[in-house]
Amino acid sequence: MKTYTVENFVADLSEPYAWPGGYPKFFVTDDGEALSYDAARENQALIIDSIANKTNDGWRVIGCDINWEDNELYCADSGKRIESAYGE
Repeated sequence: MKTYTVENFVADLSEPYAWPGGYPKFFVTDDGEALSYDAARENQALIIDSIANKTNDGWRVIGCDINWEDNELYCADSGKRIESAYGE
């Protein structure tokens, strides 16, 4: 498995939807939680620090994924539901 870097995070943060298709993406943290794009933008300094220092503090993002059809996926930071591509 390829290591997720600060550069990966910054690139993924620039676009909340996959292209092509416009599917909604979200971030996955080291403790298995989901973060919305809004939460990642608001906490990007914490996330970048955690990725750079490999800190397992719940802020270290280890990847970015598409929420295909999970209507029960909620952001661990804000508690808001994360949009799904087909689950609506």
